[in-house]
Amino acid sequence: MANELSANEPIRVGVVGLGNMGVQHARSVDSLGHRVVGGADVDPRMRDRFGEEFATRTYETHEELYEAETLDAVLIATPNKFHEPVAVSALERGLDVLIEKPLAHTLESAERIARAEEASDGFGIVGFHNRFSPAMTVFKEYQANATFGDVTHVQVDYVRRRGIPGRNSWFTDPELAGGGALIDIGVHAIDLALYVLGFPRVVEATGISRSEFGWRPEYVDPERPESNDWSADGSSFAVDDSASAFVRTADGCTVSVEVAWAASQMPRNEVVVRGTDGGASFEIGGDSLTIHHTSTRGTPHYRTSEITPTSHRTPHEAQLELFLESIATREPPACNRFDQGLAVQEVVDAIYRSEDASRSVSVDRADEETPA
Repeated sequence: MANELSANEPIRVGVVGLGNMGVQHARSVDSLGHRVVGGADVDPRMRDRFGEEFATRTYETHEELYEAETLDAVLIATPNKFHEPVAVSALERGLDVLIEKPLAHTLESAERIARAEEASDGFGIVGFHNRFSPAMTVFKEYQANATFGDVTHVQVDYVRRRGIPGRNSWFTDPELAGGGALIDIGVHAIDLALYVLGFPRVVEATGISRSEFGWRPEYVDPERPESNDWSADGSSFAVDDSASAFVRTADGCTVSVEVAWAASQMPRNEVVVRGTDGGASFEIGGDSLTIHHTSTRGTPHYRTSEITPTSHRTPHEAQLELFLESIATREPPACNRFDQGLAVQEVVDAIYRSEDASRSVSVDRADEETPA
């Protein structure tokens, strides 16, 4: 049941999915002065841990949580496959919803969530928290002041040398996750690129995904020794552990994406922006921004500016603060909207379809696919 808010009243939040991300969100709710009034998870151990830390009631299902507690909002941190039933049920009750990225495990499921929001008195946002990093926040301010001219290309690399989630986790289960590295960390890369470009209409994508490491029994992650014991056989690893893609928009802009849970190279975590009047580079989720210009003042030269802003909140906290403030004011945020999450999901879907077709495809599946 939705709660009628009065001025300065704490927002009452329920959390569905009580793993590490659900706990992190709940701690942020507390730190921002609002109330976690209940949680739901199928795992009794998670429920016990959450209930003890936040002194709140917990339930096995989201429906039990919604029926028992008076809520204003729901934070969803379940495996991707369950985003839809949890979110749609909340939206049908008029609750506001934050869904951890991606919007869903498939494009069809994401579309149903978006339609549910359209029919609801509640609103939703997707948890693309890297938009709230100091580097990205400052970049958008400089971009708004025409520092870069027209941005025409964005290159995003999110490459781990090692870092595959365990074979027995939901992250590597195609039924629960909807894919591998591309739908896990790749959505962050695609979202940031489209955010930089202002979410233009994407018309074409070409890509390939690979599974080169996850099936190997000798896979080693020196920084996470607990992940080195691959007890399952290689056939159980049925998702991609890396992907390369190229995306074209209707207005002629382009995006190149490299993502990997594992690769035989040094890790890379960078957004590179090319504009007609300047460029920029920064780490995904980073604290500093580098701006690149040239000048003819005095004598022709390069001008490189390093900007290190300060921030009083982590990106996750800043994102949640925006969400909670929007609930209090009843003004849905312009950032991280469901339609933007759906646009990211469309690109992910097109990249996977391009892999299957071995050629470029139209992002709009109603259109004919681009001939080879």
